[in-house]
Amino acid sequence: MTASIRIAGRVAFVLKGYPRLSETFIAQEILALERLGLEILIVSLRHPTDRTAHPIHRQIRAALLYLPEYLHQEIVRVWRSWRLSRRKAGYSAARAAWLSDLLRDPTPNRIRRFGQALVLAAELPDDTDHLHAHFLHTPGSVARYAALLTGLDWTASAHARDIWTLPEWEKRSKLAEAVWIVTCTEMARRHLAGLTSRSDAVWLCYHGLDLDRFERPPLRSARSDGSDARAPVIILSVGRAVAKKGYDDLLEALAFLPPDLHWRFVHIGGGGLAAALKLQAERLRLSDRIEWRGAMAQPDVLSAYREADLFVLASKIAQDGDQDGLPNVLIEAQSQRLACISTDLSAIPELIEQEVTGVLVPPGNPIALAEALERLIGDPAQRARLGAAGERRVRRHFSMEEGIGVLAARFGLGTVASRQASCDRPVLPIIEGAAWIGQESSQMECVSPSMRR
Repeated sequence: MTASIRIAGRVAFVLKGYPRLSETFIAQEILALERLGLEILIVSLRHPTDRTAHPIHRQIRAALLYLPEYLHQEIVRVWRSWRLSRRKAGYSAARAAWLSDLLRDPTPNRIRRFGQALVLAAELPDDTDHLHAHFLHTPGSVARYAALLTGLDWTASAHARDIWTLPEWEKRSKLAEAVWIVTCTEMARRHLAGLTSRSDAVWLCYHGLDLDRFERPPLRSARSDGSDARAPVIILSVGRAVAKKGYDDLLEALAFLPPDLHWRFVHIGGGGLAAALKLQAERLRLSDRIEWRGAMAQPDVLSAYREADLFVLASKIAQDGDQDGLPNVLIEAQSQRLACISTDLSAIPELIEQEVTGVLVPPGNPIALAEALERLIGDPAQRARLGAAGERRVRRHFSMEEGIGVLAARFGLGTVASRQASCDRPVLPIIEGAAWIGQESSQMECVSPSMRR
């Protein structure tokens, strides 16, 4: 297999759900690739559950194909697809791969993935030349089985949960069969690259930020230091209420703050733990200081960034091994000149340099988090310094165009692709404050468009 491909027709992007408020980075990628000339079919394994959508979703022109979310609900469609797919030359290979996986993972989900792949293979438009999965776990399995059925190549974008909770045997299988895989952090790239002998299998592709949608914020005037009850410091966090986001730790940290320190906490995001977190806040007697806004569209989130004084994300490793990669909300917050507190976990230090562009504390440590919160709440000058430095770094090294350049090259789009395709190996990024082994300077002969993040 080669590390890059030339796409003449349409690429089917296999997503777990579409549209989703929590996956703006996927929508911005699809829109950018469309504008570069890539014809895309969006294949969704689930129907949308969010009550609203971001404006960017309305700008995407791609056609949509929804697969059966549960096979028994569309049994005739699945049966018809099986009748068609079993005549394909790749059916025996796909069935063998699926049965091998099923022996290791005998779950209803594994059966559902093969059924969805049968429908995808049967209903895929004739002009589809390639499959690309966003997330290596469920969408990656559907894309893999469908690729075997149809004889098409497939690729994938790996992100966070799909990397850290997927068993090693499955990651190795997919790395062996996918033409290439991109992932959004250097930490994840190294992990996946260590599971394959192919030097061209895994590429770094940061999501970056669409700076056209996140314009420069207005200069922040002198802000509260928490001493005046009429002007409390506004603490913001954006993220799903799930274990790896560490909101239980954040609530504990807020409870440790001195009672005469004046602040308000605003949370934006859905998630299954929302009710439990509200009960925890009541137990800690914090409810009157907290505003739970739920999931919101991007313009409302942007307004919240601009109104806040401090951004906090207490990421940690969940019991099932799930963890963040590099949360996009941290990049968004820094683009709005917000001082950020987060944890020294996963790829977060690839963005935040300690005490230069933000503050990092150990994950799962509410006391350390409380100390950082108290210090920055009481020091608006330090917040302003960190916020300004964070914004400069984001705008210099984390623009969306760099990551889109990597994907454009992988998909063979334009002159950027021609330059990238001439490289014979993935290129590690230069990251301020860190020296990556094997990377000498930003003036290498083959330089990845996402080299500095």
